[in-house]
Amino acid sequence: MTHPILSRIPILGKFVDERFLEHRRRSSSIAGIATTLLALGLFEYRFFHDQRWSWDLFAIVLAFIVLKMSLFTWYRINA
Repeated sequence: MTHPILSRIPILGKFVDERFLEHRRRSSSIAGIATTLLALGLFEYRFFHDQRWSWDLFAIVLAFIVLKMSLFTWYRINA
């Protein structure tokens, strides 16, 4: 079984299946978490080394946490 939209494209129908979509989902999730941890690490470095708050990095980390928890709740309720 393939994705309904991707199966309409003749060339992609052979290559895109559930495994491809699952790998893409996992890699996107891992990339988002890694980016957030990098932003958090840079926030802490600027705080401890330069003794200044970096509100833009804090906002990125906070937005990720809120979005991730909202999606956890959404999928849990609608599953």
